[in-house]
Amino acid sequence: MKWLIVVLACAALSEGLNRVPLKRFKSMREELREKGIHLPYSDPALKYLPYHTSTFASSGNENVINYADNTYYGAISIGTPPQSFQVLFDTGSSNLWVDSSYCSNQACTYHTQYNPQRSSTYSSSSHTIYLPYGSGSLYAVLGYDTVEVAGITVPRQVFGLSTREPSQPFLSAKFDGILGLAYPSMASGQATPVMDNMMQDDLLDANLFAFYLSRNEEQSSELSFGEVDQSKYQGQIYWTPVTAETYWQIGIDGFQVNNKETGWCSQGCQAIVDTGTPSLTCPHQFLGYLMRGIGAQQNQYGEYMVDCSETQNLPTISLTMSGVDFALPPSAYISVYYQNGHQVCTVNIYPTYLPSQNGQPLWILGDVFLREYYSVYDRSNNRVGFATAV
Repeated sequence: MKWLIVVLACAALSEGLNRVPLKRFKSMREELREKGIHLPYSDPALKYLPYHTSTFASSGNENVINYADNTYYGAISIGTPPQSFQVLFDTGSSNLWVDSSYCSNQACTYHTQYNPQRSSTYSSSSHTIYLPYGSGSLYAVLGYDTVEVAGITVPRQVFGLSTREPSQPFLSAKFDGILGLAYPSMASGQATPVMDNMMQDDLLDANLFAFYLSRNEEQSSELSFGEVDQSKYQGQIYWTPVTAETYWQIGIDGFQVNNKETGWCSQGCQAIVDTGTPSLTCPHQFLGYLMRGIGAQQNQYGEYMVDCSETQNLPTISLTMSGVDFALPPSAYISVYYQNGHQVCTVNIYPTYLPSQNGQPLWILGDVFLREYYSVYDRSNNRVGFATAV
């Protein structure tokens, strides 16, 4: 049977099983908030720019990379015999990379490191790549080895072996690398993504994958390759076409607050569906209007706050895609944490300052949206499907 499922989890894959029990981690931002530390905001959409800033500061200071502010990870193995790693499965990038023995930075040595000398199927390359994430980046050298994802074996997969990483936030990250699931056009070094090799080798019953991201630390999140898991959604899947075969970019036709059309996307908006972004990110020119509609107030750290006792009365917001409205209740976009014994409620919606895409404002549909909607990524038909998550 070719249909195989990866469950995103902190545990390694158990022998003979295609699923792993999930643990959803708190994001780095949530953990630091509870300690009274507030990270400066970094536009998550900056990772979509292939060459945007300098990487490591010459003074020895290192840029903060927003990328580790995520929560869902899963197990893969690389090499013969297999070496196991926890990776972030990311629809907002295209490269596979892992920490390696070529890297002596603390961020690498703190994590599981791939050692090419321990694999009989490894072959090297002299090609180095630069991978920008958030406001920082890392360097890696490309190599080839056998990669296994939930029992699917991909021979001679090209991947990055990290050679230089900043300490923060990778030192604090729960993952040992990232497995990108966007289109090959966005891969650094012209590396063929894992999904494309699965397709070329005819390893899947259907050329698609799907995500279920559970809520409230439930132990059931999963990534499915080759088929959807009908137990993870209800009703039908609604499809919308990909508008650019780069990231999983789609169109938005409208945006509503409490069923009232805002007019913000009357001329069309664009959105990137990104499992590697924890928030819902809206065009910066709309954020002030949206926060006033929610009734949120900005604190000294630039975060938007609401009265926790009023969260049930906050408005539902909705996005329209291909004629279908997708609602987000307050429980979806409000984050709750405790600081000094007090409950604090923030709005998990942030601005993006990137230029418009195709002349239209850009949104990022991150985990805030994807916890509410099971998402299917269909490479054969270049479309994304959404269904109500169970």
